[in-house]
Amino acid sequence: MQNTTLGVALITRNAAVRLAECLQAVAFADQIVVIDGGSTDGTAEIARANGARVIEQTDWPGFGPQKNRAVEALTTDWILSIDADEIVTPELAASIRAAIAAPAANVYAVDRLSSFCGQWVHHSGWYPDWIPRLFKRGTARFSDDLVHERLVFDTPAQRLTGKLMHYSYEDYEGVLRKLDAYSTAGARQRYEAGKKGSIRLAIGRGLWAFLRTYVLRRGFLDGRAGLLIAVFNAETVYYRFLKISRLEKTGGR
Repeated sequence: MQNTTLGVALITRNAAVRLAECLQAVAFADQIVVIDGGSTDGTAEIARANGARVIEQTDWPGFGPQKNRAVEALTTDWILSIDADEIVTPELAASIRAAIAAPAANVYAVDRLSSFCGQWVHHSGWYPDWIPRLFKRGTARFSDDLVHERLVFDTPAQRLTGKLMHYSYEDYEGVLRKLDAYSTAGARQRYEAGKKGSIRLAIGRGLWAFLRTYVLRRGFLDGRAGLLIAVFNAETVYYRFLKISRLEKTGGR
């Protein structure tokens, strides 16, 4: 890498399950910063044991702002943003090192492959999933979205080789927790943007989410996982619009 430095930015909250494996896979980085939102499962201790600098930030501002905090805490030339349930493969690690040693772009996208309760998913709108995650300092930042944040930049992104393995849903309990959390955050975000909610919209948009995932995005080719993902997407959308309606009735409380 010569004099070029790489930092890894993560945000966590009760992310102990995969964290050690995640951090060990990026041990080649010069700095690792973990912004922890108040974990109670030993996440912070695992992060420190694996060479990360841990910063406690329990005033949750949303996914985008929290990720920007992690980025801003690094002092390196390049930044790799990953989640605690994502594992950088050796091939991707080599590609990252090569890219920052002889840059051809300011931003690079990685090829993410996600699993659903133990099954790798190759359709359902989950794959292919090229997401920008590696960038030169000062050339990109995360949007301020509460959920479904994105990296914002104004130059073309190039692609890295190797996979980023994403253990997105470990079990059905985790699916239900995320369904509730994502629908709540999505409702808040849309309510503050002036969007409306109703039982009619909840049912209609939920049905459309199921059909789009299972039929248009070929979720049926993923078998049982594809069906469950389609149902998960439908329920998330359904409850999001119901929660928007509730926020309208309570004045945002």
